[in-house]
Amino acid sequence: MEKHELLWTAPEHLRSTGPNGFLRGSQEGDAFSFAIVLQEIVLKESPYFMNDTNAEDIIKRVEKGERPPYRPIVSGANCPQEINFIMTSCWAESPAERLKFAQIRSYLRQLSKSSGHEKNNIIDMLIERMEQHAQNLETSVEEKTQALVEEKKKTDQLLYSILPKPIAEQLKRGESIPPELYDNVTIYFGDIVEFTTLSAASSPTDIVTLMNDLYVQFDEIILQFDAYKVETIGDCYVIVSGLPRRNGQHHASEIAKLALTLRSAMSTFKVRHMPEKVLQLRIGLNSGPCVAGVVGIATPRYCLFGDTVNVASRMESTGEPMKIQMTQTTQSILAFLGGFHMELRGEVPVKGKGTLMTFWLLGTNQSDEGELLAVKNPPRHN
Repeated sequence: MEKHELLWTAPEHLRSTGPNGFLRGSQEGDAFSFAIVLQEIVLKESPYFMNDTNAEDIIKRVEKGERPPYRPIVSGANCPQEINFIMTSCWAESPAERLKFAQIRSYLRQLSKSSGHEKNNIIDMLIERMEQHAQNLETSVEEKTQALVEEKKKTDQLLYSILPKPIAEQLKRGESIPPELYDNVTIYFGDIVEFTTLSAASSPTDIVTLMNDLYVQFDEIILQFDAYKVETIGDCYVIVSGLPRRNGQHHASEIAKLALTLRSAMSTFKVRHMPEKVLQLRIGLNSGPCVAGVVGIATPRYCLFGDTVNVASRMESTGEPMKIQMTQTTQSILAFLGGFHMELRGEVPVKGKGTLMTFWLLGTNQSDEGELLAVKNPPRHN
């Protein structure tokens, strides 16, 4: 905004700008603006014409709040006493001391009557318009503020879908997010069995619809647990518990119960373009230390690094359809916590690790069918 465009702006608004540098507004500020307009009418000249000062200096002096306040010079010879009273009362330094528009209208109507021009008076018409603007100002500001709040909510929701909420809040505050080591977390890797074959028999649009339907349901289920969806890569779904909020040893039980619930959800999930098709998951779990941090600036992602992540991936890839394979580390934690049915699978060759002793997670003590939680009203996609 050019400096000369601020000559009508009240000092309190010059000192306090809104978001993105926009000037705030108020009825008291409008009264100040009206006083400057009145000076233009009286002198038939631009604002502060007789002050013989450039716009930038004028704005600085008005904003500074000098004593007496810096205002347009209007001589008594050029301005009737009554108009001068209205003008000076409207550009008072304190907003509370300025005339209200109802008072301004009353004064000007008295002047109109005394001059015999009660109707069609240009000043009266101007006041009427200014008063209408003042009445609409608060409504307009409230509507725009509400719209801004709603847009901020949408932005926050999008940010929280990309990053964990505590991490997102730190970034919003302008804080740096250094990588952090977590001593013990549990990581879930899961994918769809024979997804390549399914993709070959489906159109790209059908695959996108399928993955969206499936992941929407998975996202709703995750909300029931102390877990965070790290990412999805094609048909691979990665979840972690124990970070960024540490939860003792319960990360293993949270991921175990979540894995059982996701597996159970497959019995009710419908593939839209292949209603007869029953999807199967292959799931792998592993517990241990890992490093987590935000990677990237333009499109930041919260990523996990470390051997724990790699082994969890191997537990999935060496698993079997509709089974949950886990390492001995995860099995030991679940055994300590209690409440889970587990079965030894035996030694499994794992790339880069030789052979590892692994176990199957069968279910919990709370369910004969081996599922702790049924999905509450799972979405059905017909």
